[in-house]
Amino acid sequence: MQLNMIEIVGTKVTLRDLTEKDVQLMYYWNYEAEDREHIKWNGPYYPRPEKTLEQFVEDHKNDLLKVGTDQPRKVLVIEVNGKLVGTVGWYWEDECTNWLSNGIVIYDSNYWSGGYGTEAFSLWTDYIFEHMDVVRVGISTWSGNERMIALASKMGMSMEGRIRKARIVDGEYFDSVKMGMLREEWEALKRGTRN
Repeated sequence: MQLNMIEIVGTKVTLRDLTEKDVQLMYYWNYEAEDREHIKWNGPYYPRPEKTLEQFVEDHKNDLLKVGTDQPRKVLVIEVNGKLVGTVGWYWEDECTNWLSNGIVIYDSNYWSGGYGTEAFSLWTDYIFEHMDVVRVGISTWSGNERMIALASKMGMSMEGRIRKARIVDGEYFDSVKMGMLREEWEALKRGTRN
């Protein structure tokens, strides 16, 4: 294995660095697979642009360039028994104030509701706090995504904002939901002292 390769092994999942082959599989799950149920939950209020495989690979070029470096990763693969089942990632809400949102997508719906996402999201949140100088980590989702809201709550994130009727999914209005956790709250959880 190369130096500085990320591999975080949990009980059910492994989070690891992205490869070009993974990006091709991600393209498959986003544009070609019969099972694309994840698209209905992962930011369905944004139009999904049609892309070629080459364009999709180009979009992930910077993520691939970080592999093997000491830079914090923006995307890791969720692997179960050697199979890519999803990804975790983060993006800046406001880089000036070190405010980021993290997220998760399990592409293969056979791995929903089995604890895989819970473990992956927990490992990912830990990775962000351990490898980045951030004071908070949050999520941004929509009120129809009850599983993501429940997952964030289970991880110890607090409801921080609800913008009413800010998202449209299938012609229906939903609220935008913001949840988050401060570094000191995460540290207390790791010590087992949070109320």
